[in-house]
Amino acid sequence: MDKIKKILEKPLDGKRISEDEALILLKEGNLIELGEVANETRKKFHPEDIATFVIDRNINYTNICESKCKFCAFYREKTDSDAYVLGEEEIFSKIDEALELGGTQIMLQGGLNPDLKIGYYTDLLSAIKSNYEVCVHSFSPPEIAHISKNSGLSLRETLSELKKAGLDSLPGGGAEILVDHIRHQISPNKIGAELWLKVMEEAHNVGLRSTATMMMGSLETIEERISHLSKLRTLQDKTGVFRAFIPWTFQPGHTELGGKKTSGVEYLKMLSVSRIFMDNFEHVQGSWLTQGKEIGQIALHFGANDLGSIMIEENVVASTGVSYKMSKEEITDLIKKAGFTPAQRNTKYGILKTFG
Repeated sequence: MDKIKKILEKPLDGKRISEDEALILLKEGNLIELGEVANETRKKFHPEDIATFVIDRNINYTNICESKCKFCAFYREKTDSDAYVLGEEEIFSKIDEALELGGTQIMLQGGLNPDLKIGYYTDLLSAIKSNYEVCVHSFSPPEIAHISKNSGLSLRETLSELKKAGLDSLPGGGAEILVDHIRHQISPNKIGAELWLKVMEEAHNVGLRSTATMMMGSLETIEERISHLSKLRTLQDKTGVFRAFIPWTFQPGHTELGGKKTSGVEYLKMLSVSRIFMDNFEHVQGSWLTQGKEIGQIALHFGANDLGSIMIEENVVASTGVSYKMSKEEITDLIKKAGFTPAQRNTKYGILKTFG
């Protein structure tokens, strides 16, 4: 029996693969064989062949950011003519539109604006919860760390105050690659890997859940991708804080970093190995937003059980020149044609409605 087949038998037998074995799969594994095992792994969690999506809206409340990441085309300086901070009325208008379209979740994400302290966020959360029944899945670890530092509060105090005001869960943004020498090259002003993980652990400690992400295709090696997965898997063993893992691909357009796009084959291979390796994650999301609808559809046969949001609004990826959009009708049709039953979910991955 060759070493690839021997490694691939382990997850089928319910055994965990190591970092070294995951690396061998990435370097030497056959895409189709990896996809088959990832699909079988997915079936252990989701035997009913349902593929889910959520209807939500990304609300980028400010584009002013002192992080100035080299892979980002969205941020602006405070003095730029198109710099902004959204007011309550503008945010409410966006929530109204999302709810009219069947949305159940909003994701508030913005730049690390030096003028915004915790009062801005708690007042906004309280106002939203006073006026709407909607899940607030918002503020990535860099934002939490920024609010904490800017407000003179500990991470736990910051998360507790935000939760008390209405925060329901955290998105896993700002992870990029959890290897500091890569982070120093692509986002030198953003928090390091240890602090990103610490925010997530503290979120668990105050009773919040989260998702986890990985941005692949900037400057990292495949060894560093596996290191990233391993850090997430280790924290998940400890806390169970993560509901889902979402790998997506760096989009080089209009960014200081530049480079080339990650191919669909490389993405699907990484997705498959992620599903096999991340044996303590119930949900893995396919990224049609960065890879396109067709690859998103194929991802359902390579370990993904969820296609994320139909994206009523998205500005960060769109600022790189990539702008894939989908309606509820399109995503349900896409899922059906992949051989799955489409289902709209909520933030907790509870099924709200299936589409036969």
